[in-house]
Order: sequence, then structure tokens, then C-alpha cells
Amino acid sequence: MADTDRLFREYHAPLVRYLTRRLGDRDWAEEVAQETFLRALRQDRLDNERAWLFTVATNLVRDAARQDARRRRHLELLRAEADAEPPMAESPASALERAEERSAARRALEQLAERDREALLMREEGLDYHEIAAALGLAVGSVGTTLARARRRLVEIFEQSPREQVRR
Repeated sequence: MADTDRLFREYHAPLVRYLTRRLGDRDWAEEVAQETFLRALRQDRLDNERAWLFTVATNLVRDAARQDARRRRHLELLRAEADAEPPMAESPASALERAEERSAARRALEQLAERDREALLMREEGLDYHEIAAALGLAVGSVGTTLARARRRLVEIFEQSPREQVRR
């Protein structure tokens, strides 16, 4: 693969952000990104670099999810315990509210169908409809529908979260 420095400089940060949002673990995201770039080095030519990288990264995540189901359940339990811990006395209320909002948003995102979640996160990273379609194996015309459905469902889930019901 020619021009690997440019490929890394241009796509590493967005790919790691996408993977971090997808996995909820920056270290794991870095590992998957590293494997993705190693695979890119083995390619003679990449027609659509960004779509290819996001496709490979998404497939690596899917493979790892299948292999690490027990590990993921354990991490979810640890996250749930951390969310249940009382806030530190010196923390301002606004920081706690932001943390609760992030946690609720993360839980809502995790409840979406996998394809919907991936489409939303890829769009958030700036991928266009063609790139998302290539990465997820969708028709370009169905990307908008997928994104609209995912956004609508995310809002529904978020609004129904226990955090919101307590405040009402």
C-alpha cells in the first residue's frame, strides 16, 4: 500500500472515534484500528479508502463481539456498577448531570439494532451515504431511511429511559 503515512494521518483519528463510540473502550478501539491499518497495508489498492477502512473495522468488531461475548457482559456489569456508585462530594451537580446524560445516551445507543447504531456512528464521523452503504452492505438509497429510523428510535429509547421518567 503506497502512501501509508497519509492514510494513517487522514483516517486514524476518525476511525478510532467511531470505534470508541461503537465499543465504549478506547484501548480496544485502538487495537481494532491498528489491525485495520495492518490489513490495509496488505492491500495493493483501495478504491474508497475510508469506506474500506470502516468496513474492515466494523467486521473486526463483529468478529470480536462473537468471540468475546463473556468479556463484554463482564464489562457491562462493571459499567453498571460504576454508574450506580454515588458521585464524589466535590463533584459539581452539572458534571453529574452530564455524566448521567452520557450514560443514558450510551444505554439508548446500545439498544438500537446493530446496523442502525453503526450507521449513526459512521454518519457522526462524517462518512457520506455512499461510504456508509459500502461499509454496511446497504443500497445507497436505503442509507437515509436507515439513519432516519435509527434517529427516531434513539430519541424514543432515550425519552423512555428511567432517568427521564424520574425527572418528569
